[in-house]
Amino acid sequence: MKEKTLTQKQALEKVIKHIKKYWYLLGGSLFFALVYVALSLYVPIQLGNATDLILGKGKVDFTGIGLIAVKIATFTLIAALAQWIMNNCNNKITYNVVRDIREETFEHLQKLPLKYIDSHSNGETVSKIITDVDQLADGLLMGFSQLFTGIVTIILTLVFMLTISIKITLVVVLVTPVSLFVAKFIATRTYSMFKKQSETRAKQTALIDEVIGNGKVVKAFGREDEVVEQFDEINEDLRKYYLKGTFFSSITNPSTRFVNSLVYAGVAISGGIIAITGGITVGNLQCILSYANQYTKPFNEISGVVTELQNAIACGAKIFSLINQEKEVDVEESENQLQNIETCRVDINDVDFSYVPDRKLIENLNLHVKPGQRIAIVGPTGCGKTTIINLLMRFYDVDKGSITIDGKDIRDISRKNLRSSYGMVLQETWLRNTTVRENIAFGKPDATDEEIENAAKASYAHNFIKRLPKGYDTVIGEDGGSLSQGQKQLLCIARVMLCLPP
Repeated sequence: MKEKTLTQKQALEKVIKHIKKYWYLLGGSLFFALVYVALSLYVPIQLGNATDLILGKGKVDFTGIGLIAVKIATFTLIAALAQWIMNNCNNKITYNVVRDIREETFEHLQKLPLKYIDSHSNGETVSKIITDVDQLADGLLMGFSQLFTGIVTIILTLVFMLTISIKITLVVVLVTPVSLFVAKFIATRTYSMFKKQSETRAKQTALIDEVIGNGKVVKAFGREDEVVEQFDEINEDLRKYYLKGTFFSSITNPSTRFVNSLVYAGVAISGGIIAITGGITVGNLQCILSYANQYTKPFNEISGVVTELQNAIACGAKIFSLINQEKEVDVEESENQLQNIETCRVDINDVDFSYVPDRKLIENLNLHVKPGQRIAIVGPTGCGKTTIINLLMRFYDVDKGSITIDGKDIRDISRKNLRSSYGMVLQETWLRNTTVRENIAFGKPDATDEEIENAAKASYAHNFIKRLPKGYDTVIGEDGGSLSQGQKQLLCIARVMLCLPP
């Protein structure tokens, strides 16, 4: 089942859609960013005014400078408070959005058809939900923290500069396109590298998960060297993509600093000439030089943010590609369900099925199982034994024909209702990292202790459970921990015996 990858624009639209839910926090962040930047930019004006009060030796207006000092202290404190509130808003937006995306992804994963799970490695899926969402969070947090303040700083700085000197402001504006060109140049080259990083990282996670989960098999067949070689190949690809991505992102700072120096030099020269001719005061020149520094600084930050956002959006594209997969279509819960199964008759009528359309697997299968019959399905590997179980449980639907229970087509029955009527114990056991009691009660969480023990006795698991350190309250490790394969199998049988499906 091939997964459609979203474009950068589509991924960005999805992220914005999630952010819109927290518009009030976004509005608060923008408001306090405006307050913080406005007050920060008002301080240089006060410093310029203080400079103009120092007229010469013995001609210093200490009273005026004292009042200005009080104003600067007040503005600085309010600006610091505004910045703190703004950062709180940004943190809440980011981690609320990340929580929502993780919940949506995991919930959607439960509703995806089994053919999607079968066609994607577990490690790759885990990488999307954990690593890629973390990368998205980092990008969003940096974007909110620096992008807003950066843009507001650029706009307000130009406004303040215009009030002092239109000519000097024009010099600054004329050099600005150079900064924009540098940012665009870096952004277009980093996105593809970060996208490849994310894809390769998923492959690496998938391989690690596969090898750790099947370590005994790898050692039994002496495949350690081949596995290491495969890992080294993926690791080398990841190294290349990281180096290239780091190279493009590392040229951001020196490039923008060079542009900053051009702006500062332009302002200093033009401002000096205007000040000599009496166009502006020395205090105004000092103020506008300070603004030149503050105006160019956000370009450094924005360039860095753009680079980080490229990485975040590349990861977001992978996450939303998973969320965009079509969910398993099911019938609604209705009266046409398996409520009181009377005969437990199962009929497979003229069934055709194949996993891949051009590779035939089951053709014209007919099987009629009467109540009380025990049927053994025997055949060579790959003949479709497990596939019949997949069809009976509606993990997959038939291509042709029908499967009925007591005359009802299972496609007219909800999957949840259908599966609750079956008892299935697989050869490959699955146990949770919790107590024996909770593992047995997985299918019936409200079961009493007596019911759990009776199910264990019926499956001949009771005796070995009582020999465990804490009996039924013994916590077993992931996938059964130190239990033998047979003991794990008995616990899985007890789990089904507790539910007693018809």
